[in-house]
Amino acid sequence: MLGGVDGVVTTFAVVAGSAGGKLVASTVIILGIANLVADGFSMAVSNYLGTRARQQEVEQQREDEDWQIKHFPEGERKEIREIFAKKGFEGDTLDEIVDVITSDREVWLDTMMAEELHLSETSARPMRAALVTFIAFSICGLLPLLPFFFGTGDFDQTFCASTVLSAATFFALGIGKGRVLGKSPLISGLQTLGIGGAAAILAYAAGYLLHVVFAA
Repeated sequence: MLGGVDGVVTTFAVVAGSAGGKLVASTVIILGIANLVADGFSMAVSNYLGTRARQQEVEQQREDEDWQIKHFPEGERKEIREIFAKKGFEGDTLDEIVDVITSDREVWLDTMMAEELHLSETSARPMRAALVTFIAFSICGLLPLLPFFFGTGDFDQTFCASTVLSAATFFALGIGKGRVLGKSPLISGLQTLGIGGAAAILAYAAGYLLHVVFAA
């Protein structure tokens, strides 16, 4: 969702800035595609590096916990007892839980990672994160450019079609984000549309001012 929103924001900003700067449709396509590829790659790499760093952090913490279990088993066993005692277990039940968990090294490690450090190895998948980001960015970012590929030649009409298509995409992505996060789809859709609209207005204004300055 976020990759898609960023893709539309980035590309439609180029479209709006080009419209404000009175550029021709072919220039919009060239700038839009170049920006789409470069920014999509940049976002994918950034997401990969960030997710990989998170993954390495989890791996390092797991190695540290493994070392502590190996060299200070009683201390780590005590921590398991404290964790489950705070959950309300006591007596023989608590003893049994501690015995079961600490009898399996992997289960012991998983429990310490989840309960003490609140870390999960499955939450960090850098290649998938990068690929999903690039695909979402590219597909959604291409939508504002489609009217310029199939337009009638009238720039104003093409720009209006791009605006409508971009607005619909912003709103749809916002609704999807709201559903995923358990928020109001309507409010989320309007917020995303507002953010995209604000970016477009700024880009259009910048293009218009630059056109006025350099065309004078």
